Amino acid sequence: MNLAITNDTWRKIWNFVLFQIGWFACILGAAHQQITLALGISALCIAIYLWLRSNALIEYKLLGKVFLYGLVVDTVLLQLAWIRFESPYPSGVISPAWMWALWVLFATTLKESMSWMQGKNILAAALGAIAGPLCYEAGVRLGAAQWASPETQVFGLTYLAIVWAIAMPAFLKFAREYQ
Repeated sequence: MNLAITNDTWRKIWNFVLFQIGWFACILGAAHQQITLALGISALCIAIYLWLRSNALIEYKLLGKVFLYGLVVDTVLLQLAWIRFESPYPSGVISPAWMWALWVLFATTLKESMSWMQGKNILAAALGAIAGPLCYEAGVRLGAAQWASPETQVFGLTYLAIVWAIAMPAFLKFAREYQ
């Protein structure tokens, strides 16, 4: 049995590890008012991803689309007063910069550690509907945000399940288009 790990597999593993580092940096940074450090670590993880890609210009298009979607999703969540984000820099009117970094970090996984979902739209939607809200709930429990009330938690998690069920197949399609 051949147990050798290919370069492609190593890229996927490192992509997953860098995403996790960035995710925890943002969540814990927001919870502990360490946004500059969180954004710096996230920027480093994103820069490594871009450095490893052959065409950074195409990557910017993908990362930009995911960023814009996330900005709207989280700003709606905030404006409906369902959630309050810690460390609201740059403004309390739109989602915070550390959430922007999370969306871009997530976008870096679409061609690497999440690529196994390409062409599996139903599975991608189902996993998005489950994992997306769970990530927000984990962030809340780690102190990066607060639900306004138990009722708004239900509304917020339902909203997130819907937007993530839509997002995952769409993001994977964007990733395929931007090869």
